[in-house]
Amino acid sequence: MKHIGACQAVVTAAPSGLVEREPTGPELDAIEQELPLILAEVDLLDAQITFLNRIPTELDARRLRRARRRVLAARRALTNRAAGAAGGAA
Repeated sequence: MKHIGACQAVVTAAPSGLVEREPTGPELDAIEQELPLILAEVDLLDAQITFLNRIPTELDARRLRRARRRVLAARRALTNRAAGAAGGAA
């Protein structure tokens, strides 16, 4: 019987020369600043999944509209914060 083995390197292995590391302080700060947008996008995705799983009700439609508005507001706030930090106007 012929043995079957992997012909390529493991997919999840780190490329040679790169060491897996924890996020740095500035990277964590950037994630923290974007967290409201991330959470709003998760809520929007959840509302969209609800639409796919069952016949949407008026309550579901309102939830979807609110989630979309929340994403837009979070994007606007993040853009304005970035523009304010850069000294420009958005």
